[in-house]
Amino acid sequence: MSWRTYIILFGLGLSVALGVASLQELPGYLDSDYYFAGGLQLAQGKGFTEPYLWNYLDDPVGLPHPSHTYWLPLSSILAAISMIVTSQHTYPAARLIFILMTACVPPLTAYLAFDITGRRGLALTSGLLAVFSIYYLPFLPVTDNYAPFMLLGGSIFLLAKNEQRWTFFLMGVLVGLMNLARSDGLLWLGLVGLLALWRSFEINRPFKTKFQTFVLSGVLIIVGYSIVMGPWYARNMTVFGSPIAPGGSRVLWLTNYNDTFAFPANQVNMFAWLKSGWEAIVKVRLWALRMNLLNAFAAQGGILLFPFILLGFWHVRRDVRAKMAATGWLILLVVMTLIFPLAGARGGFFHAGAAFQPFWWALAPLGLSRMVDGLYRRNILTAEHAGTVFQGMLVAVCVLLSGVILQLRILKPGWQPEENSYIKAEQLLVDQGVRKDEMVIVRNPPGYYLISGRPAIVMPPGGPDTILALGAHYGASYFVLEPEGVLEEYQELYEQHDVYPGLKYLGEVDGAQIYALQPAE
Repeated sequence: MSWRTYIILFGLGLSVALGVASLQELPGYLDSDYYFAGGLQLAQGKGFTEPYLWNYLDDPVGLPHPSHTYWLPLSSILAAISMIVTSQHTYPAARLIFILMTACVPPLTAYLAFDITGRRGLALTSGLLAVFSIYYLPFLPVTDNYAPFMLLGGSIFLLAKNEQRWTFFLMGVLVGLMNLARSDGLLWLGLVGLLALWRSFEINRPFKTKFQTFVLSGVLIIVGYSIVMGPWYARNMTVFGSPIAPGGSRVLWLTNYNDTFAFPANQVNMFAWLKSGWEAIVKVRLWALRMNLLNAFAAQGGILLFPFILLGFWHVRRDVRAKMAATGWLILLVVMTLIFPLAGARGGFFHAGAAFQPFWWALAPLGLSRMVDGLYRRNILTAEHAGTVFQGMLVAVCVLLSGVILQLRILKPGWQPEENSYIKAEQLLVDQGVRKDEMVIVRNPPGYYLISGRPAIVMPPGGPDTILALGAHYGASYFVLEPEGVLEEYQELYEQHDVYPGLKYLGEVDGAQIYALQPAE
């Protein structure tokens, strides 16, 4: 394919990304808020610290708190770089690099497709599928790890076919970046290791030579990986005394998703998990399997693309990249269903699956082409140009579905209704004469901090008594009870306002109720 085609795909991807971004004035949800806030801290010279807490899994002492103890820092680092380069500490400046990375996904996908199929028309269709990515489209231009993961995963698939030894070092660097973006990026270290094993033992040489080749390739992978992740592990050793930040292991023992925000976090443990009963444990995993498979069909498979991805995969099943993709995706499904079912089904599988998307998009037009060729051979289709027509129809349907998702996800509900209510809640506090250093308890602490500059910690399950205990422990003075966060244990408070002496009702904005914490003397 010509460079002109790749440039056109980049330009089209950039135009669509900018169009979506124009509808998103703020990050819009907790993950994106967190990464942007972390980038802002870095750009302002405050380092890896945070004046907010979105969970208590590592038993934080107070604020400021070491940052990225659960989510990893690559997206915050990218946001900080973007703000430093533009000399603007704003969200539009922070997301600029993510918009550019989004624009790079279509030409990368087209290049990968051309490398697999050798057919320009199919590669162009693959690139267009990456432009109109349906479920992923609203999330690509924001400060999150979707676009970085797609670029890194797609680059590894491109390098996997290169038999030169140095590519293992480069893949190690890419895997390090994936792990710096997400903890499940570590899966790719195993995948690249498997690739090295397959490559080494394909060589028609003595076993000793094969083993030596594998060891050398493995060393190059580890060196590349360590260049990226070594400094982060060193930081964790300095701050926490271990290469892995504490608290993450508690996610293994969640009995429901709200346990992620439990206070105190020591109640989330193996004994409580076992106490929930095997019926509940199995039920959660069956639910996660159903949700993850639905995600695989609708989001990762693009609904209509799904059968064509399978057909394309079958055609290239002997390609080492197909083996890598199938192995990695199946391992990811197992991990996000059996080990981390709640985190996986609530977004982890969708996030992590982004790394495979360029490969799936590269396969879908190939699968459609194989189907059309089969119908043509059987005289069911007679027009020689039918394949081109069907490829165009495939892209057109993806354009339509992408528009529907934008309507449902952004245009109809609005992208940042939570942040808008936070603006009004903060104004109410200011009108009450509340100082800027007084801490507030909310559902989305990074989002509230970005709106107000006020230190914030996350609302836990447990009810008003837990809120009062939390406030006493961390020195929080105010509590915002949002309609989306009214769990059963908060229902009475939300309906009657003044039923708990320690919580003084101050007012309501957009359904969010604001309380002052007044613990007993």
